[in-house]
Amino acid sequence: MKKSIAVIGGGISGLTIARLMREKFDVKVFERQSRPGGLIKCKRVNGSLYHMVGGHVFNSKRQDVLDYFWSIFNQEEEFISATRNAAIYLNKPIGYPIENHLHELESDVIQRVIFELLDLEKSNKCAPSNFSEFLQKRFGQTLYELYFKPYNEKIWRQDLRNVSLSWLEGKLPTPTIKEILFNNIHRAQETTMVHSSFFYPKIDGSQFLVNRMSEGLDIECDKTIHSIHHIQESNTWKINGEHSFDYVIYAGNIKKLSGVVGGSLNIDCFDDQIAALEYHGTTTVLCEIEPNPYSWIYLPDPKLKAHRIINTGNFSETNNRAGSKTAIIEFTDEIDKVEIIRNLSFTPYNPKYIDHQFTRYTYPIQKNDTRTLIENIKQKMEPKGFFLLGRFAEWEYYNMDAAIGAAMDLSEKIFNRIPE
Repeated sequence: MKKSIAVIGGGISGLTIARLMREKFDVKVFERQSRPGGLIKCKRVNGSLYHMVGGHVFNSKRQDVLDYFWSIFNQEEEFISATRNAAIYLNKPIGYPIENHLHELESDVIQRVIFELLDLEKSNKCAPSNFSEFLQKRFGQTLYELYFKPYNEKIWRQDLRNVSLSWLEGKLPTPTIKEILFNNIHRAQETTMVHSSFFYPKIDGSQFLVNRMSEGLDIECDKTIHSIHHIQESNTWKINGEHSFDYVIYAGNIKKLSGVVGGSLNIDCFDDQIAALEYHGTTTVLCEIEPNPYSWIYLPDPKLKAHRIINTGNFSETNNRAGSKTAIIEFTDEIDKVEIIRNLSFTPYNPKYIDHQFTRYTYPIQKNDTRTLIENIKQKMEPKGFFLLGRFAEWEYYNMDAAIGAAMDLSEKIFNRIPE
């Protein structure tokens, strides 16, 4: 008889782990919302596709993730392949990443940047201890003040000296100073980032991924989890006093975990540290927008509250209502409709409001000790058959491909540690 696993949370992490585990285990997914998908859900509004949190695309540097993904989907028939065409708006669009497009800046700015880079190349190579130091030592003070500092302060809403470097891997190009100068002379395009090129569904965006990955899974939606209790005698887990499972994979929010597990996991000693974990939400605004060639437009200007425009209407023509172009404009944390419309009035490319949504948890903020905290919690849980997975369970700023990769890693760990 197969062992049973409860997956708490039906986002990309929960759906992936459920699919991976179902060959050897009976798997049931519990999702608190009316449909699965988590942060990658989409809906149609007035005929246009609305990515309700961001604008999710796929690629990966991990071959095993690519192999797994393309075992589910047909790359040629179901996806568009695109090259990332991003810009930074500094009174005009400047190519992204900015360090590869210095020639597009004003001549006096170019001169300052080059002198700073040359000085940095000769200076002390002490390793940076925080995100602010990293940016200044890698790109110089002028680029830091012009773009990196104002843009990232919009996102993180705090002093960049307090932002850990742990989230950085794969999120930002990190060229050496010699590479910056070489790339500018040769007008090189950025190709090392995971999403410098990407795949995007021809129809329905990341909702298409949710629909396919949900197929064949036992998913119970509109299910709030009130209690997860460990039964010592049978070494099983009871969900809401109704369902019994041999193992639990928690792909929800770790801040809500202690309230549902009680003393079953002996993690009370971590309650204060978990409560102190910081995060931001996102207000996403679906807009009609003037035609432009970009996929992403970053907005460092402090006068603009929005931090980026995601031109999802350029990802696939099927995303647009007939005769229109659409985009998602992102604001960190909650902003009301009146303030949204006021900001749109001076945002580039003349965006016109269609709809908006605020999502409370979108950006987990890592500190230097966050990963140690999560690892210590896992060490308490996993011997009892209770596992953490996902952006807000592990407090990791996972992109979609990283979430899939983390699920694959966890499935391998479980298969190696748990007898069938």
